[in-house]
Amino acid sequence: MPRRLPLYCCEDTDRHGNIRIYFRRKGQPKARLLGMPWTPAFMEQYESLLESARKPDAVADHKGKPNTWRWLCQNYFGCVEFKQLSDRTRTVRRQILEATFDEPIAPGSKATFADFPVARMNRKAIKVLRDRKADTPEAANMRLKSIRRVFAFALDEHENLLSVNPARDVPFFKSNSEGFHTWTKEEVEQYLSVHEEGSKARLALFLLLYTGVRRSDLIVLGRQMVRDGWLRFQPKKTRHISADFVEIPILPALAAALEKGPQDHLNFLVTEFGKPYSPDGFGNRFRSWCRVAGLPHCSAHGLRKAGATFAAENGATENQLKAIYGWKSAKMAAHYTRKAQQKKLAGVAMALIAPAKD
Repeated sequence: MPRRLPLYCCEDTDRHGNIRIYFRRKGQPKARLLGMPWTPAFMEQYESLLESARKPDAVADHKGKPNTWRWLCQNYFGCVEFKQLSDRTRTVRRQILEATFDEPIAPGSKATFADFPVARMNRKAIKVLRDRKADTPEAANMRLKSIRRVFAFALDEHENLLSVNPARDVPFFKSNSEGFHTWTKEEVEQYLSVHEEGSKARLALFLLLYTGVRRSDLIVLGRQMVRDGWLRFQPKKTRHISADFVEIPILPALAAALEKGPQDHLNFLVTEFGKPYSPDGFGNRFRSWCRVAGLPHCSAHGLRKAGATFAAENGATENQLKAIYGWKSAKMAAHYTRKAQQKKLAGVAMALIAPAKD
């Protein structure tokens, strides 16, 4: 069992000498956690508190002064385009933009970008916001992407404020990051060797690997979606732009795992209290299963990437990958097929380096 407590947890000894565990995070009431740290019951309480801490505080959302950066962002939060984004994307983008409000317009300045006039949000000002995240290029690029969307909205809805998108010509940082770690076959085997057959931990891996779903879809998958050996569901992330359903066959390995797994609920996976997981709750729980297996660097999304990698290396085409993973464009599919083709070509071509025999 790990010696350290989960993030934001601390010990407190009462007057009788009993040790109690509390969840303490700035801006959130102190809450006691019952049970032994890292046990399933304990982690369910912890994940619930952690998720509630992530929810945006609407009360703290002060109304911005007209024609300022905060005001423009708040107008964007209420537009149709923003509301049509998935719940997860809305939350992340809002957090990214709101984080810019309290940043000083220059080092040591008391003035912040919250009250900065939109008319003065030129290329130089946007580079300042981008460069504040220079140590983490992906975060900088996500910030710039979000700012671009706000100004694109402004051009459509507030033509009197500006005539061009000042963020359009601010370049993204180059990044070598591949994002979430992609599982290897050896890591999959290591995970399965630790978690016994019939466990939720084992079933979760098979569901992620052999369906390719995102965790927002995994938490709602259930027996009511199975027909004649096929799983049929509508991806949550794209349902606002498409009514299409994804239909995939249930592979024998997954069918066997479902047969050995819990049978008491319609949902394939539920919490210790018999309730469906939240996306963040499941993500945290799966990471804890990975830690137990000695794979702290692995995650649920990394298995989705692993499945796409394995399929591409086995010869899957771009259209086949799009059908499996519900991608609307060929961009992501091409990424995996291109890497797989490079590996195969290199494997054949390397033999040509060796000198020919007489």
